[in-house]
Amino acid sequence: MRTSRLRTVHPVLWAGWAALAAGAVLCVVGWYGVSGERFAERQLPYLASCTVPGAALIVSGAVLLAHGRGSIAAARVEELYGLLVAAEPADEDETGQAALAPLAVSGELLMVPGGTLWHRADCPLVAGKAEAVPVDSELVASGELGPCPICEPAEETD
Repeated sequence: MRTSRLRTVHPVLWAGWAALAAGAVLCVVGWYGVSGERFAERQLPYLASCTVPGAALIVSGAVLLAHGRGSIAAARVEELYGLLVAAEPADEDETGQAALAPLAVSGELLMVPGGTLWHRADCPLVAGKAEAVPVDSELVASGELGPCPICEPAEETD
């Protein structure tokens, strides 16, 4: 999926660079022609035929480059989204919708100092972190910490 999208983006980037280069060349040719003429009426043809189209090509090249880079970013986001939704659902209930099971099932509750959530001990967000400390039941009851949306810890504490 990624390579097919990126193959369509690369020509846009190449076209942007080519437009920028052609615009720069036209501006240089126009400047060179204008610099060799003393009278304004002899400078106008160089401005009309080289400098103005060169500036237009530079602007269009910049737009193509911005569009191409935005398309690359969009392709990457699309690829990540595809990876997220490609995961198989755990199981389906009688309505046909996947039942979402919590990622962690441990009964011990932890928190990270300075954090705003409390987690199960085997939650991927705190598992293996040395700074994670046990949650005080008074702190949970006070409402200062909220339950983690990933591991969905039960609100009952020891």
